[in-house]
Amino acid sequence: MARMPAAEVDVTLELVARLLVAQHPDLAGHPISIAAHGWDNVMARLGDDLAVRVPRREMAAVLVEHEQLVLPRLAPRLPVAVPVPVRVGRPTEFYPWSWSVVPWLPGEPAFRQQSADRDRWAADLADTLAALHTPADGDAPRNPVRGEPLAERADITRARIDSADPTGRLRARYDADAAAPRHPGRALWVHGDPHPLNMLSDATGLRALIDFGDVTAGDPATDLATAWLTFTPVGRAAFIARYTAAAGTDVAVDEALWARARAWAARITSALLTGSDDHPELAALGRFAREQVLADG
Repeated sequence: MARMPAAEVDVTLELVARLLVAQHPDLAGHPISIAAHGWDNVMARLGDDLAVRVPRREMAAVLVEHEQLVLPRLAPRLPVAVPVPVRVGRPTEFYPWSWSVVPWLPGEPAFRQQSADRDRWAADLADTLAALHTPADGDAPRNPVRGEPLAERADITRARIDSADPTGRLRARYDADAAAPRHPGRALWVHGDPHPLNMLSDATGLRALIDFGDVTAGDPATDLATAWLTFTPVGRAAFIARYTAAAGTDVAVDEALWARARAWAARITSALLTGSDDHPELAALGRFAREQVLADG
């Protein structure tokens, strides 16, 4: 069985409460409940308006610090809500890493919507990513697995794709798309992981883009993979058309960009399919994304 990474620290309600008492005692009296267990973090709801984001493994602690660094800068330029930390937590003698208190944002994980309902807000997500994809600051976090040229880690990617789809169709699609020219020009801000479990939506549309732990500087095609991770062909066409119209001059919107984006979708799909047997929603997302990538021929 392909499983999510094991927790290196058991993040319990008792641990969250202890952290709050130690560092933010004015918040410690609010009700706490576990809201989600992710690959990297546990999210605990704190009262009605806040959440506590606590890493469950060391690698994620660095990602939380990246969010603390960049989200205050990025939030004002984005047309949807993002979880800008309202309090910062630091290591203690009983917990080794950084953590955050963030707003509790409206909506549910978008993957829980029907795909046709997600298609209705494809243009809104395109506008959000176009607003994000601007030249990155010099201190943008480095991420070795997002925003990079597709040639990096290519052997690992191909092996994982072969495992995820023994028919060879996904590998053929990836190989053709990964041969596209590299991203030209300056490194741009990249969310790094905008799949529909990292978005919040409701009947009114897209409400928030969350989980910026993979934020980095590099190729915006990494984010544009969401066209295949989130939407059906109908929504994908709307997303591509709107992003093409909305992207800034620092983005080279051409056939190569969308080929790289689809290659990134295949790459992310393979990770979902080979590492999520114990996370049903991530596994289902992987199956959906594989179907969408292969639907393009």
